[in-house]
Amino acid sequence: MCDCGLDTLEWAETISQEFGKVDSVGFGTKLEETRLPYLATQAAVPYQGINPIPVAILLDNVRSLYNVGAFFRTADAAGCEKLHLCGITGRPPERAIAKTALGAEETVAWEHHEDGCGLVRRLRAAGYEIAAVETSIHAVDLFDWQPAFPVCIVFGHEVDGLRPGLLELCDTHVRIPMLGRKHSLNVATAGGVVIYELLRKYRRLLENARINR
Repeated sequence: MCDCGLDTLEWAETISQEFGKVDSVGFGTKLEETRLPYLATQAAVPYQGINPIPVAILLDNVRSLYNVGAFFRTADAAGCEKLHLCGITGRPPERAIAKTALGAEETVAWEHHEDGCGLVRRLRAAGYEIAAVETSIHAVDLFDWQPAFPVCIVFGHEVDGLRPGLLELCDTHVRIPMLGRKHSLNVATAGGVVIYELLRKYRRLLENARINR
């Protein structure tokens, strides 16, 4: 439980009313809609004050606009701080991005950069750990990785992966366990796995810090 000044009931009621989906009786009453936003549930209480998480996402030469839109939607859902769209990676406004982002392209901060390598150097100078999500021989298992926040996770071209020059600039190479015959995931699917693992790790880091205070 975080130190936010609201108990579980107050938090749930506040969020529910913000979404306009709870009547004056409060939390636990019949909703006007069948779906309840996550932030209006008791399960969301540990995430109070966690948004944004210190995670930036760099997409370098990601060719599919649908994949870019999916990253926007996941970044919004997990509370990531910014998307960096580099090289040929598409950027809003694009209908294909909007189709999968579903409005998240308007809520997530983003920037476009021609030179992903220059951006990585600037982010490292600002204190970010730069982590390439790639199937290299140097990669560590995602679930064993102990990130040093803030973190920038880097994804490359759907077929060719990250360019060698950009890969060499990364501090860490991370890979997702693949137990079947296929050796990789769709880049947007991989992004969802990695982003939510970082959310889990960051939440745990904050919880441990509170315990040790």
